[in-house]
Amino acid sequence: QVQLVESGGGLVQAGGSLRLSCAASGRMFWSYVAGWFRQAPGREREFVADINGSGESTYYDSVKGRFTISRDNAENMVYLQMNSLKPEDTAIYYCAVTRSRSRDPLAMHYWGKGTHVTVSS
Repeated sequence: QVQLVESGGGLVQAGGSLRLSCAASGRMFWSYVAGWFRQAPGREREFVADINGSGESTYYDSVKGRFTISRDNAENMVYLQMNSLKPEDTAIYYCAVTRSRSRDPLAMHYWGKGTHVTVSS
């Protein structure tokens, strides 16, 4: 069992930055692929970025070059550095983990409760 707790969300102006954190508890966190998803009002939950235990990461096209995912396996932490934020990045951001890499939310094994990010224009 893995428990995930997100933090770091808030209100920021367009062009600004935020760093989201995800604290994981449970054994063998290093063996999971960790990802960030987001869900805007009235929209489906969508993939943002993920990172495997070796540090290899992938990104949704609209955040490439602006967002950076990282992890610290020793501390059981996953981070999402978000720069050059846009109003369309406004959403609840969720941390999730899975054994096999996937961008499908249904494939995730464990979820956090999310943290709100609001980007004002």
